Amino acid sequence: MSPVNDKPSSADKKDERTGLGLLRPAVQWLVLLLVSVPLALFLEMAGIPAGLMMGPMLAGVVVAINGGTIRLPRVFFFGVQIVLAMMIAGMVSPNLIDTFLSRWPIFLAIVLSVIAMSTLSGWVITRMGILPGTTAIWGSSAGAASTMLVMGGAYGADVRLVAFMQYLRVVFVATLATLIGHFGGHQATASESVPFFGPFDPLAFALTIGVGVTCGILGRVLRIPAGSFLAPFAVGALLSLSGTLHVELPPWLLALAFALLGWSIGLGFTRAILLHARRAFLPTVVSIVVLLAFSGLLAVLLVTALGIDPMTAYLATSPGGLDSIAVIAASSNVDLSFVMALQTARLVIITLLGPVIARFVADRA
Repeated sequence: MSPVNDKPSSADKKDERTGLGLLRPAVQWLVLLLVSVPLALFLEMAGIPAGLMMGPMLAGVVVAINGGTIRLPRVFFFGVQIVLAMMIAGMVSPNLIDTFLSRWPIFLAIVLSVIAMSTLSGWVITRMGILPGTTAIWGSSAGAASTMLVMGGAYGADVRLVAFMQYLRVVFVATLATLIGHFGGHQATASESVPFFGPFDPLAFALTIGVGVTCGILGRVLRIPAGSFLAPFAVGALLSLSGTLHVELPPWLLALAFALLGWSIGLGFTRAILLHARRAFLPTVVSIVVLLAFSGLLAVLLVTALGIDPMTAYLATSPGGLDSIAVIAASSNVDLSFVMALQTARLVIITLLGPVIARFVADRA
């Protein structure tokens, strides 16, 4: 189903507006901001990893389910991906590639196991007659949510249901990861001494943004899976590790990017989507819980077999999304190279195998 065909007319939108939707967009944004700030401050003061993302995400959910009609413009989400990609690029250690190459059999086994479990969940939902095959498979796929939405729409899935399933899983994964990070004592403390509006190197900042934007656009033009994130991340990491580029991103810009990412996720839970997906709600929640439990089991195996830190293992095996996991990992005391290597590998593999899996399951469900 094409997302274009699903869009109601302007008159329909006006007639369907209730609650916050009756207010002007500028007022809705103000309400969102007023709800987001105290939530973000509370979570940050409580030591919750990625509180600057989680607070706005929760605020976005509140606004959306109360009739809010505002959405984050795509150009802002593109900017968020650029900033997050360059942030991670500047934080990875030189052993990122070595980490992957030295443990590629384990990484491949974990990635294929998560893909197999998510595919099984989609197949069960299809067999129960709750959702069509392609929609269930793309909605259950453990990849970057934005990428799965684009690919699902291209292969005939109902993008509204795919969006609901993908972003509901992101909320579950992000919430559980932040809670584990907090109560497990993994919250990062290094950034506490950095002034929020402190001085920064303008030239290094300009070069960082320039590299990020250029690579992000190139990633889109070349149709690289999640290219707006992966292309700047890959090039930025290489330049940073070689000493060619010093990644410079002021704390206020990172905070803004975290908040925008949270809004992008939270505002997706509109009343229309929730009503459209009400039949699939319970099965989707059950499939998410099963997938999280399975990922947790894989994390335990990593801890037992390789001695990996539990939080690192959990974030590495968590079923997406890549951008939110990157924010949480950067806000926690974990092995960032290990997390990003496994998460990136899974995204690339599911993007390559996704169309084949979706067609195979849909034909046999």
